[in-house]
Amino acid sequence: MAKVTVRYWAAAKAAAGIAEEPFDAGTLAEALAAVRERHPGELVRVLQRCSFLVDGAPVGTRGHETVRLAEGGTVEVLPPFAGG
Repeated sequence: MAKVTVRYWAAAKAAAGIAEEPFDAGTLAEALAAVRERHPGELVRVLQRCSFLVDGAPVGTRGHETVRLAEGGTVEVLPPFAGG
């Protein structure tokens, strides 16, 4: 297990009620499961539409269970943004 920081942006931040928080997780899938457990409700729905960056790199279509997290790493939760 790695200690990581999960950062929420836009609608995810509003649904979580917090900008960032620490989690212990070995993979992105484990981190997101912990997020869902800690924040049932609206954030769970928002996460279905989000993309993710792990240590600044886009996760894309990779399976979340295959994305390893490093000690001290960061997961960015990015809902779809309007505009451009």
